[in-house]
Amino acid sequence: MTDLLCQSDAYLKEFDARVTAVNGDQVAFDRTAFYPRGGGQPSDQGILRVGGESEPYRVVEAKKQGGEAWHKLDRAATFAAGAAVHGEIDWERRYKLMRTHTALHILCGMMFRDYGVSVTGGDMEPLSARMDFELEHMSADFAQVVEEKVNAEIAAARDIRVKVLPREEAFQIPDLIRTKINLLPPDIKEVRTVEIVGLDLQADGGTHVANTREVGRIKVVGHESKGKINKRLRIAVE
Repeated sequence: MTDLLCQSDAYLKEFDARVTAVNGDQVAFDRTAFYPRGGGQPSDQGILRVGGESEPYRVVEAKKQGGEAWHKLDRAATFAAGAAVHGEIDWERRYKLMRTHTALHILCGMMFRDYGVSVTGGDMEPLSARMDFELEHMSADFAQVVEEKVNAEIAAARDIRVKVLPREEAFQIPDLIRTKINLLPPDIKEVRTVEIVGLDLQADGGTHVANTREVGRIKVVGHESKGKINKRLRIAVE
């Protein structure tokens, strides 16, 4: 099972690991700082250095399969299980995703607090994202109000805390799951939570900044109806 270092330290840029499996251009390690895609957040990218090889590999994607995080390289691996490797995250891209993911949690938290609506979907890329809500009405005026409220929460410089709780304890927290459908598999024994102090607390497996002020500012760049009670907001992180 791969130890996901990024879930305990989102600011870790480099790491050393041991290769546990190789399948062509797909490799798994005993530990990794590369975030494997999931929960609407794209995977990290970066480079992988292997002792004895002069040319580094490029990590183009990471994904979870079972308990392993598999890393797709730009070419077939010439090393075998047991090799020592050094990974380096594309930090500029990762930090943009951290800021974007936190912006979505601020948006989600504000919408739940002020309007009592659940999230029905979402997706993100570095510095741009969309989130869908169980809403009947949407307008340009409402989108402007949302933008102002989210930026006020960013400016409030709220700390962000990550914890891992036993499943039974976690599910005693009211409204822990903010999506319309509970996406947590029933066999998960521990639940990772992300708290924006004073605003939001929910289950989440992604990477986030340590304080809302790191997000910068957001702009609502689009809004649309995706159904009778399903409305979409698109944001850009400036």
